[in-house]
Amino acid sequence: MSAQPDHTPTAPYAPAPGAAAELLAQLRADRRAEQWVPAFERDWAKALEDARHAFSLTPLHEVVRTWQLRVGAATDVDAFMDSGRDDSDFVDLDDVLGVRP
Repeated sequence: MSAQPDHTPTAPYAPAPGAAAELLAQLRADRRAEQWVPAFERDWAKALEDARHAFSLTPLHEVVRTWQLRVGAATDVDAFMDSGRDDSDFVDLDDVLGVRP
């Protein structure tokens, strides 16, 4: 008998139960709220539908993690934009965050 679980979780961690609500409150308080809140709500609605069909919370966890990373990187992006550096050679967000399933 093995002490290891029979399955390997696809996500490195599950966000706290209230993480989505906290994240949405944080987005609403941000200066980018006009763009970010509708985008988050659209992503969340799609993830809810996907979760309902898949009987899995993974799509919801992925939305929360992706948006936590975006919010976490926002100050760095602001600093870069304020630095006056040339940003004409962009980097795809998937290259930074990794390919999501």
